Amino acid sequence: MSQPALDLLGQAQAGLAETAQLPSPGERYAGAHLAALRATAAVLAARAQPDAHSGTGTTQRRRLRSAWDLLCEVAPEMGEWAAFFAAGAAKRAAAEAGVTHAVTAREADDLVRDVETFLAVVSTTIGAVVATTVGVQRLTEGT
Repeated sequence: MSQPALDLLGQAQAGLAETAQLPSPGERYAGAHLAALRATAAVLAARAQPDAHSGTGTTQRRRLRSAWDLLCEVAPEMGEWAAFFAAGAAKRAAAEAGVTHAVTAREADDLVRDVETFLAVVSTTIGAVVATTVGVQRLTEGT
């Protein structure tokens, strides 16, 4: 497993822990969604293969794809997670834009819990072992 994947997962975990303490539901929702994106980036870093056409000098433009689309491609078993988080992207955008009633406290708290579960799934998927010692989390490579 790559160090970048471990680093991204660590950032996702740290960001989620910080997010859970925020007072605003919108900030919690947006922060939790961002943690899910970082965890998705960890999966992509661990599993994605370089594009066969990159670096070949072609000038053909490819359409942009969301992280959730890419997650489905490199980790099909995470398709339901990808659909779940993709469905929440508009709410995240509204919350980030400062729309005060974009999400309720319950929606934000539910998303924080869902992302905690997703991070555990990602950890298993990329082979990371999460070791907890007296409130300090560190990631190590699975054996």
